[in-house]
Amino acid sequence: MLSKHVTPELTENLRRYFWDYDAGSISGKLSRHTVVTRLLQEGGWDAVKWLRASVGDEDLRAMIISRRGRGISPKRLRFWELVLDLPHEQVDAWVAAQRANPWHRRASR
Repeated sequence: MLSKHVTPELTENLRRYFWDYDAGSISGKLSRHTVVTRLLQEGGWDAVKWLRASVGDEDLRAMIISRRGRGISPKRLRFWELVLDLPHEQVDAWVAAQRANPWHRRASR
C-alpha cells in the first residue's frame, strides 16, 4: 500500500494532464491527492493503466470512497464504479448530490 503522502513518479506521457503546472515542479511537489484526482477525472487509458499499476485498485477505491467522489464528474464516477467495483448505492448518492449542486447545473448547460 502506498503512503498517502507519497506521490508516485509521473511518466513523461502523463505530464500533459498537468498543463497548468510547471513541468519541472510536478514530481515531488504535487500532493498525491492532486495527482490521483486529476488523473481519475481527466486521464485517458494511459492514466488508467498507470494509476492501477502505481497506486493500486485498493488505494484508488479507498480514496474515492473517503472523498465521496468529490472532484470526479458523474460520468467518470460511473466509469470508476465499474472498474473498481465501487458500491453502486454510494455512487448513486454521490452523483445525485453533485447533480443537486447548483454549480453542477450551471456548468452542464
